[in-house]
Amino acid sequence: MINLDRNLSQITKNMGAVRVKVKLTNAIDEELVKRGLLNPNLLRVYEAEALIDTGAVRTAIPVEVCEHLGLRIRSEEIAKYADGRQEAVGLTGPILIEIEGRETIEAAMVLGDIVLIGQTVLETLDLLVDCKNQRLVPNPENPERPVLRV
Repeated sequence: MINLDRNLSQITKNMGAVRVKVKLTNAIDEELVKRGLLNPNLLRVYEAEALIDTGAVRTAIPVEVCEHLGLRIRSEEIAKYADGRQEAVGLTGPILIEIEGRETIEAAMVLGDIVLIGQTVLETLDLLVDCKNQRLVPNPENPERPVLRV
């Protein structure tokens, strides 16, 4: 079960909202371009300002972004909100997520009206939230590139 223990209005009221520029790319398109099977002009990309939510586990994108990227809904999962509501939401195919020059690939939940980045992306990219200055910073132990913990 996916746990979204935050109400978006509470996030922005109770703590400094951290927003970052994010580049989302259809990961299947990108692989096809690399293999020479898709014209690079047809690569589907979406850039946006995303809200960083350390209380959310997974990344979430609006349905419009899902459609723009041409992503397929691969499965349906249950999202749980802070107020106790539960909702079935779509889980996309792979998205290449680029933040601060670091990138990872993961599926995203389709819900809401903004791009929301959760813990899994932050952990994989080895980025920390600097709430005081409302920004993301590389882990000081690994400033040059992410180090994946095993």
